[in-house]
Amino acid sequence: MSVGPDKKLTRLEFRFKNANFESASAKQYELEKDERVWRVFLNGFAKNGFVVFDEEAFPREELLKILEELQPEVINERKLTVEELIESSYSWNNIIGRT
Repeated sequence: MSVGPDKKLTRLEFRFKNANFESASAKQYELEKDERVWRVFLNGFAKNGFVVFDEEAFPREELLKILEELQPEVINERKLTVEELIESSYSWNNIIGRT
């Protein structure tokens, strides 16, 4: 599957009312296996996290249904491109090397 650098993705940041290490880890693993999810980090200790996903392929309602057990509250939302996601993932050495 080929994806262009201008493809729009959605990043939702969450605060969880009912999360612990085990439940957050299990949900993170479940989401990591889904090819429609690009990045995921769910922290059961701090009760927060984020998911970067393709909203065209993976409806927000389906994501929220998966996270329902953790009682998620969306605290921030933003759109980003695949290119922006990749650039934000570079290590400092790669960023410095590109300038």
